[in-house]
Amino acid sequence: MMSRSLRRTLLASAVAFASYMPCVYAADAIAPKPASDATIAAHQAVLDSLDFSDQADFDDAGRGLIKATPDLKIQADDGHVVWDVAVYQEFLNGEAPHSVNPSLWRQAQLNNTPGLYEVVDGIYQVRGFDLTTMSVIRGDTGWIVIDPMTMTEPAEAAMALVNQELGQRPVTAVIYTHSHPDHFGGVKGVISQQQVDAGEVRVIAPEHFTEHVASEMVLLGNTMSRRSQYMHAMGLPRGPLQQVDNGLGKGVARGTFTLIEPTEEITASGQTLTVDGVEIEFQLTPSTEADAEMMFYFPQHRALMAAENLNASMHNMLTPRGAKVRDALAWAGALDDTLSLFGSRSDVVFTSHYWPRWGQDNVRNYIEKQRDAIKYLHDQTLRLANLGYKRDEIAEAIQLPDSLAQEWFNRGYYGTVTHNVKGIYQRYLGFWSGNPATLNPLPPVPAGQRYVEALGGADAVLALGQSAVEQGDYRWAAMLLDHLVQAQPQLAEARELQADVFEQLGYQTESGPWRNIYLTGARELRNGIDTANAVTTASPDMIAALPIEQVFDLLAVRLNGPRAAATRLAIDWHFSDSDRHYRLSLANGVLRHRRDATGDDADLSLTLSRDVLNRVLLQQTSLGDEIAAGRVTPQGDLQTLQTLFALMDTFSPTFPIATSAIPANASEAASASD
Repeated sequence: MMSRSLRRTLLASAVAFASYMPCVYAADAIAPKPASDATIAAHQAVLDSLDFSDQADFDDAGRGLIKATPDLKIQADDGHVVWDVAVYQEFLNGEAPHSVNPSLWRQAQLNNTPGLYEVVDGIYQVRGFDLTTMSVIRGDTGWIVIDPMTMTEPAEAAMALVNQELGQRPVTAVIYTHSHPDHFGGVKGVISQQQVDAGEVRVIAPEHFTEHVASEMVLLGNTMSRRSQYMHAMGLPRGPLQQVDNGLGKGVARGTFTLIEPTEEITASGQTLTVDGVEIEFQLTPSTEADAEMMFYFPQHRALMAAENLNASMHNMLTPRGAKVRDALAWAGALDDTLSLFGSRSDVVFTSHYWPRWGQDNVRNYIEKQRDAIKYLHDQTLRLANLGYKRDEIAEAIQLPDSLAQEWFNRGYYGTVTHNVKGIYQRYLGFWSGNPATLNPLPPVPAGQRYVEALGGADAVLALGQSAVEQGDYRWAAMLLDHLVQAQPQLAEARELQADVFEQLGYQTESGPWRNIYLTGARELRNGIDTANAVTTASPDMIAALPIEQVFDLLAVRLNGPRAAATRLAIDWHFSDSDRHYRLSLANGVLRHRRDATGDDADLSLTLSRDVLNRVLLQQTSLGDEIAAGRVTPQGDLQTLQTLFALMDTFSPTFPIATSAIPANASEAASASD
C-alpha cells in the first residue's frame, strides 16, 4: 500500500511547475502606508526626466479596437474568479498617485486596454484577458491561434469574443511561440485533445518545445513557485497602494492549466509552412527569451510575429522568480537576424505581450533599439569586468545611453538594467566577485547576529535604520535592517521598520516585478506568511508530458542525503505500455536511475503502465489500490518503498523569504527531517 508520505512526495514533485498558478491571500491585518516625502521627490525626478507628452504608445494601444471589455471578469465553473480586469477601472485613471512611479503608472494604463483588436485585415489580437496576448489569424477555413494564454478559462472567453465579433469559425491550428507556461497553458480553452488526435487541428511549436516545458521549472519548482508569488503579486490586492501592473501585462490568471503536445515542430530558420491557406516563414531563436522560441513572418500580410523577443519593456536576462540565465549575446544576435530577414518586408510587428507597432520605420527602430539595448548591457558588463569591476559595481555603473533609455519600450517595467547586468555577469563569471573577502562569507543569520553585535545591539541598529529612513536613504536602510531581521526575526520593531522601507522602495521603482516583490515582502513582514497562498493544484497534462526520468530526478532532489547515507536499496520499474525498464538505486546518500539496468538483485520490482503512475501522482488512486486491482504487479519487498520515501523531504510552498528559512546552524538544518 502506498503511504500518504509517498503520495505527497510524488504529488509535490509533479506540481513543481505551478509557478503561474496563484492563490488568494487573506485580508490584511495591517494596511499599507502612504508615500514619504523622499518617494514623492523621487517621482518628481522621473516626471522631469521623461517625455510624458509622447502619446504614440497610447495611440498604438488603442488602434484597431473592435470591442472593448473594460468590465471583464472571468469565473471558473466552481465560481471562483479566474481573472478580473474590472477592478483596475476603479482606480487606474488620471495622474499617477504618490504611491506609484509615474513611468510604471503610464505602463499600467497602457496595459489596461482589454478587448479585441485588428492588427491588419486577417490578423487580430485579444489583449487584457491574461498576462499574455492571444493572436488569431484568419485562415481559409478557420482560425489559427497563436499563444492561447496561461489558463483555459481566459482563453475560452477570448475565443468566444473572437467568434462573436468576427464570425464563428473552427480553430484549425495552434502555434506556440515558446516554452513558457503563459503561452500554452490555456490551449484546452480553444481546442481539445480529441480534435488533435483526430487530425482536425495542427499544433506547431519550435523544436525541443516539450522537453523545455518539462525541464525549466521542475527540479526547483517549489522555490520558483514561492518566488513567483512575490514577482507576480499573486496575493496582493489591486490598488494604488498595492499591485497596479506586472510590467509585462496586468497579472496572472488563476484557473485551469493545460497542455497539448505539438504535432509538428519547426527545426530550422527559413522553414516555411502553409497553415490553413496562410503562408508562414519561421525564424528559430533558441537561447533567447526562452530555450525554445521562434518568431515568424506572414508575407501575405507583411506582418512580423516577434513572440517575446520584442516587448514594450526591457525584458529579463535572469528572471526574479529564478531560471537559467538567458544568453544576451544570442538574443541580440537573433534580433539582428530578424532585421536582415524581415526588417525591409514588415509593415507591422506584433508580439506575445503588449500592442503592435505599425510602419516600416517604426518596426525597424523598435527592433534595432531593443537589439542594441541588450547588446549594450552585454558588452559594457564584460568591458567593466575586464577592467576589474565587481558585479555590484558594474550594475551600479551602467546606464543605457539616452538614445536607448529614452525609448519607452526600453524602460525597466519588467526587466531592469541592474538585474540584467548581474545576470550577464553571472552567466560568464558566476556568483563570486573575485574578492577573497567574499569567497566564503557567513550565511545571513550568523552574519546578521555579528553585524548587530558589532553595531551596538538591536536598539542601535534600529536607531541607525530609522535615521536612514528619515533621510530617504532606503537602499541603505534595507541592507542595515536586514541584518537585524535575520538575527532577530521575532523583533516586531525591526520587521515593521523594514516593511516601511520595502514599501517606499516599492512605490519608487519603475519595475512592475520589483514593486510586487517589495510590497509582498512588506506585507509578509507585517502580517506573516498566509498559508492560503500555497500551490495545491497539479496539472494532469503536465504530469503526462513529464518524462519518467524527470520524475526520478525529482525524487532524487527530495532525498535527504545525510539521513539516507547509510541506506542501500534498489527498485526496478517496468513500464508495460512502453516496455521500458529502469533501475532506481540508493547508495551513499544518492538516488540514481538508469534505463535498461534491471536485474535479479532488486529489493522490489514493479510492473505498471505510465498511466497508472500518472493517476497515482494526481492522487486519483493509490499504489495499493492499483496492486489490488491487478494493474500493478509487485515482486519483492513492498516495505522498500516505505523505506525510501521515509527518507524524502516534503517541500513547503510557504517558506520565509524576507526572513531566513533556516536556523543559525545550517548544517543541522540540512539534515533535519521534515
